[in-house]
Amino acid sequence: MILKFFGHCALPITLVAAPLCAEEAPGGTFAGWDPAQWDLEDSEFRPEDGWHFGVLDNGLRYIVRRNARPEGTALVRMEIDAGSLDEREDERGFAHFVEHMAFNGSTNVPEGEMIKLLEREGLAFGADTNASTGFDRTQYKLDLPRADAKLLDTALMLMRETASELTFAGEAVEREKGVILSERRVRNNYSLKNTLDGFEFAYPEARLTQRLPIGLPETISAADAAGVRAFWEREYVPADTVVVVVGDFDPADVEALIRARFADWRPAPTAEPATAGPIDPDLGGQTDIYLDPALPETVTLMRHAEWRDRPDTLAERSANLLRTVGNRILARRIQRLTRQENPPFRGAQYAASDVFEAARTGQLAVVTETGRWREGLAAAIAEWRRALEYGFGEAEVAEQVANIRTSFENAAANAATRSNADFVAQAFRIAHGDNVPDSPADTLARFEAQADAITPQAVLAAMREEAIALDNPLIRFTGSVAPEGGEAALRAAVVEDFAAPVAEPETGDATAFAYTDFGTPGRVVADQRSAELGIRTLRFANGVMLNLKRTDLEDDRVWVRMNLDGGKMLESRDDPLAVELAPLLPSGGLGKHSRDELQTILAGRSVGGSFVAGNETFVAGAITTPRDLELQLQFLTASLTDPGYRSEGLGPWRAGLDSFFARLGKTPASALSEGLGPILSDEDPRFTRQPIEAYRALDYAQLRTEIADRLANGALEIAIVGDIDEDAAIAMVARTFGALPQREAEFRDYPGAPRTRGFTADRSLRVLTHEGEADQALVRLVWPTTDNDDWDLTSRLTLLERVARLALTEKLREELGQTYSPSADSSQSSTYEDYGTFSMQAEVDAGQLEEARQAMVETAEALRGGTIDADLVERARRPLIESLDNRLKRNAGWLAVVDRAQSRPEDTARFLGARERQLSITPAELTELARTYLAPEDAVTITVVPEAGS
Repeated sequence: MILKFFGHCALPITLVAAPLCAEEAPGGTFAGWDPAQWDLEDSEFRPEDGWHFGVLDNGLRYIVRRNARPEGTALVRMEIDAGSLDEREDERGFAHFVEHMAFNGSTNVPEGEMIKLLEREGLAFGADTNASTGFDRTQYKLDLPRADAKLLDTALMLMRETASELTFAGEAVEREKGVILSERRVRNNYSLKNTLDGFEFAYPEARLTQRLPIGLPETISAADAAGVRAFWEREYVPADTVVVVVGDFDPADVEALIRARFADWRPAPTAEPATAGPIDPDLGGQTDIYLDPALPETVTLMRHAEWRDRPDTLAERSANLLRTVGNRILARRIQRLTRQENPPFRGAQYAASDVFEAARTGQLAVVTETGRWREGLAAAIAEWRRALEYGFGEAEVAEQVANIRTSFENAAANAATRSNADFVAQAFRIAHGDNVPDSPADTLARFEAQADAITPQAVLAAMREEAIALDNPLIRFTGSVAPEGGEAALRAAVVEDFAAPVAEPETGDATAFAYTDFGTPGRVVADQRSAELGIRTLRFANGVMLNLKRTDLEDDRVWVRMNLDGGKMLESRDDPLAVELAPLLPSGGLGKHSRDELQTILAGRSVGGSFVAGNETFVAGAITTPRDLELQLQFLTASLTDPGYRSEGLGPWRAGLDSFFARLGKTPASALSEGLGPILSDEDPRFTRQPIEAYRALDYAQLRTEIADRLANGALEIAIVGDIDEDAAIAMVARTFGALPQREAEFRDYPGAPRTRGFTADRSLRVLTHEGEADQALVRLVWPTTDNDDWDLTSRLTLLERVARLALTEKLREELGQTYSPSADSSQSSTYEDYGTFSMQAEVDAGQLEEARQAMVETAEALRGGTIDADLVERARRPLIESLDNRLKRNAGWLAVVDRAQSRPEDTARFLGARERQLSITPAELTELARTYLAPEDAVTITVVPEAGS
């Protein structure tokens, strides 16, 4: 479910080609374009070539685009212009209810068969088959693994069934109530309650406050087939429906199929559109304090203004670009304040956003450590006022212009290999009447034509024109502890901070990147290419390994990954937090540049990267471009040779510790996450949350002690995938990683204790408690299995997981209506010897805990009892086969194969044989596997129940 309420919270930066004058006929190769049909009569622009638009006689609109990334796949969407705002008082939750009923029987598809039909075609429920309900729209989504005409026709047939042929059988409606109430129960946590209170305070008279898509338990429980059908019949009409198809099809063929499936849908009057308001633009001067132990301390200032209907004109897009520059500079200044050893706040943000077409809301929000709201509020207000009073410096504007220019340049260079998802997003910008997207090349050209006019004066003027004054604001405080002095203190602080003098901003000049020379370039001592996948593997004289794969999947994109020996192998029972701070290594900057300085130095360059501790290696990765590849490699090399370890890098992390720990255990899922590791490992400290004091004691000196040797000497394997010139990439690596001193040639084995992970022998019932709602509970069964060394066994367990998930869904969701999303999972370790788990889990009503546990036991027994139904196996297997067939259609898939091609060459053979192993598995083998591992008495049963009095 999507909870979307700011209609235009983040406008895209779109500066497109020459406007289309009123008398100019549309040219290009787009077809069927009529802006009046898309509420874009005021647009000065026309679509990029390649789009196909149409309207059927009944009013249904469609958008089609041919595209081949990922190759041989497609996305099908149907959106209904109806959501929770369209519900009457006794229908609250019905828009979402209809979405659920789309999978529960129609004229031509019996109840329970739609999902099965799609599974047989290779679409997994959830991953490829889904839907979402928002305040104003409901969208149905099918991700087709094959661009096959028959499969597309099936997809469109199912969309039509949803649009006009649902049956709403009484028994199906009654069963689905339990599923919907389960979904609502799972979502009914501190976050949802905070959202509700925030809506009611900010928009007290507005309809949107009373129309959250998830609905009310009372109206959902009272729903009957006639009532839900009545909402569907009223709101699901052709004129309020848009079908979007993007994929590797001839558009003419797609249009013909759409007409064949939807042309005979009888037209009907559209329902009166609902408003999200009313919202009073003069509302102000009120204060709200909302407390919950799990919430971080936050102060939000708000004021409303009249909604503006912004035409899609060149002038509006130009103004939006100026506002974007100003907002980014303000965000950059705020970010700089957080990068201190003792920052005044954890984060702050200003935004002026549309609330549908009911109003605009300006808000300044600041998140602080508990008890520090006063300091944080003063700093945030001062920074916001400083921006609007004094404006911005030349260097600040230049930094953001460089970043925006690079984003446009990258988009233009990648235009020919944009993804299906990119085009679907563009299609719905048109369908929603937001704007007319144009080609990335034209967008770049328009930006360059305006670039010289992006001056500090122009940016400030645009910011001032857009800003909503925060005088006498609505003030909302959330947190775990009430502010000292209460509402009066909050109001007095705001008055004082707006009256305080504000100094002019300080700006500095950027320096040059200091890490371009790492010594004599390395010499390649081994160079070969695999026959199976064409992966080129090289080794330098200093021991560094390099794996290359050129692809044509994404123009102008290069994926880089670095594996460094160590990772969590450096942890131990005595020192379980040895590498806890590893992800924060980049926050400490480099020896010669702070992180903040690096952000300015690297402005306009596609350079960055993360650093995390994996089970066996430290992993750093980034996505860059061919022109920035060498700088990216220099940056990663410098992170090994001269990490900054600046204490300011830990400031935001330390400031968030109390809030992080306060959230633990506040939901059943969180309580399980905290308790599962200790239970299964008999409280091995490596898999157990340590006390907060242990985290507070960590610092960069400790991290340096733990990882310095690995940074300097550990085995290193670099993978580069994408739009590369191999010889150029080799030369770049030679000048960076290859120029480092001699390193260990192989990754260490770390035998013994580091690779030992026990599984408890205690099979008694384990009961955890959570601090959430009294009706929330969870049950999980966990069985020990083994590691993933045996490829055939791993493949069988993977398929058994999917079979178990379908069986659980049919039992707990479809038959019993107890839970929204039961799960099954097989996790076999490649790190810990002989260690693996198989689990089943469901979040249910606290009163149904034992019934759900028994249903899981019965599912396990059924899998063990006899030959598993062949259709069930095929429905589990087919989406897996499709995912295997499509795995190398994205650079991310290639990177997973390339990254350890030298240190773990067996993974390539495992990868290549995965499809055939899956196809060879029989139902009888799965039954035998379940008999081996899923005996109910062998499972560890864990229940999570509410604390007494919660």
